[in-house]
Order: sequence, then structure tokens, then C-alpha cells
Amino acid sequence: MRLSGSGLGCPTWPECHGAFIQTELDTHGAIEYGNRLLTGVVGVGAIAAFLAAFLRRPFRRDLAVIGALMPLGVIAQAVLGGLSVLYGLAPGWVMAHFLLSMVILAGAVALWWRAHHEPDPQPTSDRGVVLATRGLLGLAAWVLFLGTLSTASGPHPGSSGTGEVVSRLHFKGGETLTWMIHWHGRFSTFFGLCAVAAWFYARRHEATAQTRRALTAVCLLLAAQGVVGGVQYELGLPAEIVWLHVVLATCTWLAVNWGVQAAGRLAPLPAAELADDGRLARGAGPAV
Repeated sequence: MRLSGSGLGCPTWPECHGAFIQTELDTHGAIEYGNRLLTGVVGVGAIAAFLAAFLRRPFRRDLAVIGALMPLGVIAQAVLGGLSVLYGLAPGWVMAHFLLSMVILAGAVALWWRAHHEPDPQPTSDRGVVLATRGLLGLAAWVLFLGTLSTASGPHPGSSGTGEVVSRLHFKGGETLTWMIHWHGRFSTFFGLCAVAAWFYARRHEATAQTRRALTAVCLLLAAQGVVGGVQYELGLPAEIVWLHVVLATCTWLAVNWGVQAAGRLAPLPAAELADDGRLARGAGPAV
């Protein structure tokens, strides 16, 4: 929708050109209106997921809570989409609209994984593996945020098809886009190196097969993402390649969340290490 320049194809919200139901729209209006209809379809799916989680027997509180967050997230997403339109695609609202989508996807992955796996009283992975996957999740979130800043500084404000002037981020003047792309690229490279390190660590410490598969997917997706990012930069950010870049970023986010779920919960520290921590806190040396 944004890359086709149709972000303001329906310039009002919640109605579109003065009506809730539209049958005659130009291409840009149809794309924007179709996006709103699709949100309704997603909302129905989210409600169904919540009902399935709530009515499940035996009842599981964790599934019910995560399931309840799904329709709430879709409602919040619809409101953010409306505010994005009402505020003329101001960068902050559009960024929040995309990032909330990533949060909802993280919840969906957690719900999917937990629905297929009964709670395990014993941790299934080494502490280091769990911490590594969670660290990648934090890095992925940061890189996604930098990506939205880069997009908000770039040449695709979402209004090219309808002619409105949309403000862009310009905190570095004319160099804002280049500055953001370079920092986004640096952290993306760091993210990729950390993902490879986590992959080797998981193999060495005999992580579960699902965890290793997820980390393999993350590494492959980041490699593809690096190639696509370099190509789109050299070609001047054509919309078609930016679209592919966003799709790969979303798939990478899903794979990282898959890895976090597969790694499982964090095991408590061994009693001996806790005793040493207590001794150190009191000023004594570690046990020999």
C-alpha cells in the first residue's frame, strides 16, 4: 500500500470518501480500502484464535492470555492505521503502525508454539543458548526500529500516487537518509555476526533440533537480506526491492521469535553458583 503510493487512497477514516462501503474506487483507493477490509479478516482470525485458546480443555492460562492479546492488538492496529491517515502519513504514526504489526506477529508465534507444546517443567536448552536467542530478539527489534527510521527518511512516503505532500524525517538535513541507512547497515551486520555466533554456540552445546533450525533460518534470511539491502541501495531504493526487503525483514523477525520459543525457558542458576554470588556480595571470595 505504501510503496504503491496509496497510503491516502482513502483520505478519511473510518469511512472512505464519505462512506463505509465502497464499490467504485480508483486503483489507489481500492488498495487502501482493501487494506482496511483485510484488517477485518485478520480481526476475525484473531478472535477465533482467542476463542480456541479460551475454550481449550484442559484450560491453559498462558494460551488464554496470549490469545486475548491478539484481537486487542488488531484493534490497536486499526486505530493506528486510522491515525496514520488522519495525520497525513506522518512518519511517527506509520512507524508505530508497522512496529505494532511485528509485536502482534511475535504474539502469534508464541501462541502457535505453545499450543503445539505442553509446558515442560524442565528447561530444554543450555542457559547460554536461551540467553543467545533472547539477545538476538532484542537486536532484531532494534534493527527493525532503525529500518523504520530509514524508511521514514526515504523516498516512499506513501502518497506518490495521490499527490499529497508528506513530511519526512530530516534531523540530519539532506543527509538524514544516508546517515540512517549507514547506521541501519552497521547494526544489521552486527546482528548477522551475532546470529552466526549463536548458531555455532547452539550446535556446540547440543541445542534442540528446532532451535538449530530456527537459527539456521535466521542466518540464511539475514544473508539474503544483506544482498537485497545492498542492491536496493545501489539502485536508488526502487519500490519493488524495498518491498522484498520488508518481506525478508518480517520473515527474519518470525524466525528469531521461533528460535526464542524453541530454546525454551531459562534454567535457574546452579546452587553452587548462587552460593558464590552470595559470598561475593558479602565481600568474600568464591568457593574453591
